[in-house]
Amino acid sequence: MLFILSACESQEAINVDKEVTDAAFWAEIEEIDNQETQADLWRYISSKHTLKARNSKDLYWHIKWFKDNPDYLERVTKRAGPYLHLVVQEVEKAGLPIEVALLPIVESAYYPFSYSHGTASGLWQFIPGTGKLYGLKQNYWVDERRSVIHSTRAAVRYLKNLHTLFKGDWLLALASYNSGPGRVQRAIKKNKAKGKKADFWHISLPKETEGYVPRLLAVAELIKNPGKYGQTITFVANQPQVESVHLYSQLDLSLIAQWTGLSLDQIYTLNPDLNRWATPDTTHYELLLPIDKVVIFKQARANYPKKKQLNYKRYTVKSGDSLNKLAKKFNSSVAYIKSINHLNGTKIQRGQKIIIPIPKKADNYYTLSKSQRKIQRFNAKKHGKKVTHKVIKGDSLWLISTRYGVPTESIIKWNHLANATKELRIGQKLIIWQVPKLRASQLENITKIGVNVKRTIVYRVRKGDNLSRIAHKFGVLVSQLRKWNKLSAKKPLKIGKKLKIIKPIVKP
Repeated sequence: MLFILSACESQEAINVDKEVTDAAFWAEIEEIDNQETQADLWRYISSKHTLKARNSKDLYWHIKWFKDNPDYLERVTKRAGPYLHLVVQEVEKAGLPIEVALLPIVESAYYPFSYSHGTASGLWQFIPGTGKLYGLKQNYWVDERRSVIHSTRAAVRYLKNLHTLFKGDWLLALASYNSGPGRVQRAIKKNKAKGKKADFWHISLPKETEGYVPRLLAVAELIKNPGKYGQTITFVANQPQVESVHLYSQLDLSLIAQWTGLSLDQIYTLNPDLNRWATPDTTHYELLLPIDKVVIFKQARANYPKKKQLNYKRYTVKSGDSLNKLAKKFNSSVAYIKSINHLNGTKIQRGQKIIIPIPKKADNYYTLSKSQRKIQRFNAKKHGKKVTHKVIKGDSLWLISTRYGVPTESIIKWNHLANATKELRIGQKLIIWQVPKLRASQLENITKIGVNVKRTIVYRVRKGDNLSRIAHKFGVLVSQLRKWNKLSAKKPLKIGKKLKIIKPIVKP
């Protein structure tokens, strides 16, 4: 049967069709947008933001810095590629704000070998003490503060604890991650005592911390709207890039390279916790590999004789040998040699036969091992004149820094000293980058205009010290020491007390 629609009925049908078509069109567009958001890990992170600044003024200077350095974020986001999905997984699994996955951008620029003057290390910049508190091993073979897996899990646990401590305030938790919970608590207490607001935006914190949280929020804003700020964000697929392979015995890294076709740089970059030429001598180690290399690796390892997975040297102890000397000579550790030879103590006798694990390749083959990174740092060009200082009896970091006119923090950083007090030993060589001193003509000009340049030194009182001896050592007066440190003439100096000493560099 043929139905003929009136003109009015026809128009209504067309309008209905148009509405249906428009709805379908926009639904399709939305679906495409959702798929793109899910496909790009950066967009996925941006879609789940929850942390906010008070207003755009809080982020202005941080965003301006990135706009003035447009290539910085591109380099960092590219560097984050292999790790980002793993970090996001750990953050989401723990129920933390997704912005926490961006924190390594602020902490280390997503560079796993990052090392600060405060001896903080890795993506999350753990200092040794906090690292140990959260179960991160730091020994001859590994430094798990640099482990992508272990340090991320530790950072997540630490931040969860801080979140609980600060009663659900994430901005305060993040601030305390930077400057320590004690300092943030004192700042809150101080404001409350004065009847003032005690949130992050109103308490008084060190300048670095005051900028730390806004910088993270600025990074989140830039990644969400890169085009608006002239930024380029490197695409990262929202899928796993790496996979853990569980090792239950030690393995030379050269074999991993041989089996997978990866370079040593790639192996170290995925496993930056590795200090040496082999995986650690533990019963279990998680090795990170690109997903497409895992099957190849497992097959090659299964077909390779276990006895050849590590090289051993049979050594006969000679006169004058010690475990310490042998460990240094063969790039091993005293603890490991003791373990492999079932030795109870450290004494060895001439003629004794021992087994020592040794690398299959030359030292420089293991490109990013701890020793090779140290060599690279020493050879890297820095500002000033390169000086090699040989540590003598009585030397301390403070004395060396005073002699060369450089900060102790710089000496620690240049020489990668994890524990400067314990690591300094007689005969040790330290690299110093000494800035040239002012010429006589420059000094004359400075003195003419009356500039008084001073440097404050902190000295820790030692056994046998007294004010006269300290004053003589630094060319100052006893009365000045008393004034600077508010010392009473009646109270004796205590060993370990820190004294402030102000040394004029140019006198007016």
